[in-house]
Parts: sequence; structure tokens; C-alpha cells
Amino acid sequence: MFLAASTKNDTRVFRFYCELKEEVRPELLQAALNRTIETYPVFLSVIRKGVFWNYLEKSNLHPVVREEYKEPCSRIYIKDKKSLLFEVTYYKKRINFEVFHVLTDGTGATEFLRELVKDYLYLAHQEEGLTDISLLPEDVTVQDQENDSFAKYYTKNTKKPHVKKTRAYQIKKPRKENGAMQVRESILSVQQVLRRSRELGVSMTVFLSTVYLMAIHEEMSKMQEEEPVKLMVPVNLRKFFPSDSMLNFFNWIEPGHIFGRGNDSFEEVLEEVKQYFVQELTKEKMAEHMNELIALEMHPVLKFAPAELKNLCIHAGAKFSEKNTTAIFSNMSAVHMPEEYVPYIERFGVYTSTPKMELCMCSFGDKLSLGFTSRFDTDNIQRNFFRILKEQGIEVETVEPEYPELKENKELEMKVYKFFTFFCLIAIVFMIDLDFSYRPSVRWTLFSAGGIASMWLASTIGFFKRYNLLKNAMWQLVIMSNVSILWDWLTGWRGWSIDFVVPIVSVAILLFMVVVAVVQKWPAKEYMSYLVMASLYGLILPLLLLVFGAVQLRFPSLVGIAVCFLFLAGILLFKWKEFREEMNKKFHV
Repeated sequence: MFLAASTKNDTRVFRFYCELKEEVRPELLQAALNRTIETYPVFLSVIRKGVFWNYLEKSNLHPVVREEYKEPCSRIYIKDKKSLLFEVTYYKKRINFEVFHVLTDGTGATEFLRELVKDYLYLAHQEEGLTDISLLPEDVTVQDQENDSFAKYYTKNTKKPHVKKTRAYQIKKPRKENGAMQVRESILSVQQVLRRSRELGVSMTVFLSTVYLMAIHEEMSKMQEEEPVKLMVPVNLRKFFPSDSMLNFFNWIEPGHIFGRGNDSFEEVLEEVKQYFVQELTKEKMAEHMNELIALEMHPVLKFAPAELKNLCIHAGAKFSEKNTTAIFSNMSAVHMPEEYVPYIERFGVYTSTPKMELCMCSFGDKLSLGFTSRFDTDNIQRNFFRILKEQGIEVETVEPEYPELKENKELEMKVYKFFTFFCLIAIVFMIDLDFSYRPSVRWTLFSAGGIASMWLASTIGFFKRYNLLKNAMWQLVIMSNVSILWDWLTGWRGWSIDFVVPIVSVAILLFMVVVAVVQKWPAKEYMSYLVMASLYGLILPLLLLVFGAVQLRFPSLVGIAVCFLFLAGILLFKWKEFREEMNKKFHV
């Protein structure tokens, strides 16, 4: 879901960080990361594409620590690029852990960062007597970490009547220039918040949710009060269903209030939110919602739909469901560390990328860290939020986020591509204009325009598929063979495209794939599917052209068919196990 729904401004990446009381030493942080990844090897997973579903698969990639170098919560996953789904960076006293939500949720991220910080502090201070304490229970296995808890607890139940959700109030404020993300962090006293929450007879989450709703309401007009203000509040399902999985295992609830009906006092809104939490935070309700979500995946028709079609539907559904909530509130709960490690740690913090407004919080000791993120060019809601807290007797300490001077991302590659496209258009228009003006006996102008268009098409495919050489090569095979046939047809059909180009390009692309795989020392799973596709293309297309008598010069086609057949035979004979495993993954439903 997160993969299909992610965009440039909604990267589905969140940051969990730890601020130490000392400067971070990068060489020790790298050594600590190496230790941590041994404890949680599931984080070495990459996204692979199947026919019906995308899936996670272990890789041989190794994470490398870097000093912070880009905007927080920037995109980690790039389509067609084989890369890990998390990053560890540092800046001054901060250790940053950023992760794509496809890989894990807040609980999994918390456990990983705890282990990383523990490993770092142990390596830094072991000579001072700091002991290496295991944070992971002894009986938890790697398989436990990789379990799909949604599938484990899914039960097929009877359908409930569909309840139509009402559209929620949407914050409409001017966006920041270039869609930059605004981050505002503050620190509260856990004891102060707890004391006030207990005085009101509610939990900390209910109390802060109410403050959030009231802060948003202050920015609404009388006309806008017709729509409810709703929050999306993620819920850790591990509190209801025992699980040691490091993968995603959460649900959400949507507390809210309709203002403008005479019951808008803080106490009244608080009571409504409290009752909603009581009703919804039950094992039965969580199971009910979880089963509804998983039922879509288990549907006998939907699960056989192509992955690309599923992704389009999920993206559309995510855009539609955004209208059901106004803002997001994520409570990552308390972060606990062994007592002897506490003196070295200042605090933990968390925030995430979002197209809306999101408030994330976590606590360490008596420090409750709040992180507001938005892409709006205003902080009125945040200001209202903290003012209401002060009215409730809670002190607020504003924290100025410290970041290095990050170079402005000018998307140089895309700009170069756009200039290239524009110059190609200029050349094509110029050639067509010359043709209409002078009507040369040999239509060299149109040939030139067609050549430029062909070059642009091949270059465009190469640019957008540049992160995957084998996929790029497969696209080039299809484009070059089909464009050459089109050229041949437009120029009076002499048959050179199918006599020479199709078989020669097929074999050349196939050999190119083999060379790349050997040079890069890729395992069979990395190149198997592309070799099979290229071999089948180079076998079937020339064979059909031969059978139907379209080919005049048979020798190149026969050689190409033979080479492609031998490649397929070699794969089946020598790589049958890898081929079978890869096909099972690609076609898994």
C-alpha cells in the first residue's frame, strides 16, 4: 500500500532520531550499524516486483552511514533502483534513522534505533565499564521478526453493512515554496502532561488529540464548521495480538468532532474523544478492521489482478481516503533504554513526511518530544496547539531543529532531460517546417525529424529506466525492433528491419545482459527474469515472421532463433532451481 501511495511530497518516510550528550563519531556509528543489522537482518530487504504483488526480499547490500545530506524524510525508494529501504545519518549529536514505511512501522523503527544507539554507546564507552546488554528477548528468532502478523491473525468473517464515511475538513493553506517540508519540534514534561490528563480522567493520547482538534478548529471559518475535524491515529496492533514481527502491524482510528453545534468547549470535545477511544480501542474492533483490510488481499479475483493495476487502484484509493481525515497524530509511546545507558542520552524524537499536517510524539524519561510536520507556509495551528497546552498548565520548550546547510535540490538530471526534450522538439519542428517550405525531392527533412524522434524515444526510455540496466535493455530491445519495423514500413518496405535488425538486436541485447550480470557479479535472481524475457522475445518474434513468410533473408533470423533457444535451454538445464524459485516469487498470489 505504501509503495503505491508514495509520491514526491508524500514519501511515506519517517525519521526516528536519538540526540546524545556527545558528538557522534561516524566510524563508531558505522561499526554499530554493522552490529545492529546482524540482530535485525530483515532490514536488509529490498523491493522486488512480481506479476501480481510486489514483495520484500533479502539482499546482499550493506548500509553505509553518511552525514546528513538532504531534506529530512526525503524519498528513499526510487523505482527500478535496487536499494535498501532505510538510511542512517548523523549530524553533530544526532543519530538519524529514516525508513520507508513499506519496511516497518513505528514499533519496528523504535526497536531498531534502540539497538543501534545501544551498540554505538557500548562501542564508544566500553572501556568505561559499559556492558553489552541484549535488548532482544532470547527466544525471538529471525523468523519471528519476518512474520506477517496480518496473515497470522486474519480470520474470514461475515460482511458488515458498509458505513459511508463523511468528508472531513481539509486544511487549505498556502504551500511552502517548492513543496519544502516544515518541521517544528517542542519538548514537554511527561509528568506535567500525565498529571493534567489524569486530572481530566483521560489518557495522554486522548488529551493531546483533543488539544489538536481544538487547535485546528481555531483556524476554521463558520462555513467550514459544517465538515467534521478528524484525526488519523495509528494503533499498534501488537498491544492486542502478540507479535514479535518487525514488519508493519498497525491499524488506525479516526477520532473527531463536528464544531459549530453548541458543544465546542474543551471539556465537551474531550469527553467525545474519550468515548470514541473507549469504543474503538478493543480487540474485537481492531480485528474487525484488520479483517476488512486483509479481505481485499485475499479476494479470489483481486489477488490475480496485475500488480501495476493494483498499484493504480491503491494510489487512487489513498487519494480518496485522504479526504476522510484532516490531520494525523502518531504516538510512538515511550522509548526505554537500559539504566546504565541513560546518562549518555539527551532524548529521542520522531517526525514524518506528509502531504497534510502531522504530529508525531515519543518520550524518553520525562522528556516528551513533539514533532509537527507540514508543507503549509504557516504555523498557526502549531501556535494554537502550544498556546492551549500552556492554558492547561503545561510548559512548552521550543527546539530549533539543527540541520547542516543542505544544498538546494534543483533536480539537475530532470532539468537536463527537459532541455534535451525541448531542443529535440525545436529540431523536429524546424525540419518539418523546411519540408513544407521547400518540398525537396528526397524528403531528407522528414527522415531527419524521424531520426531525432527515434533518438529522443530511446533516450527517454534510457533516462527513466537508468537505475535498472537490464530493464533498460529490455525496453531498448522492444523500442528498437518496433521502431525499425515502423521505419521500414514508412519508407516503402524493403524488409531490412525483420531480416537484420530484429534478430541482430535481440542477440546483442541478450549478450549485453549476460556481460552486465557477469561484471556486476549478480546472483541469478537479479537477472533471471530479464534473460528469459529477452530470449523469448528473440525466439518467438523472428520465428513467427519466418512461419508467416515475412522474412526474405532467413540466415540472420535462424541464427538469432538458435542463440535465444540455447540461452533458454541453458537456463533450464543449469539454473533450473533458481529459475523455479524466481518464477514462484514473480507469480505468487
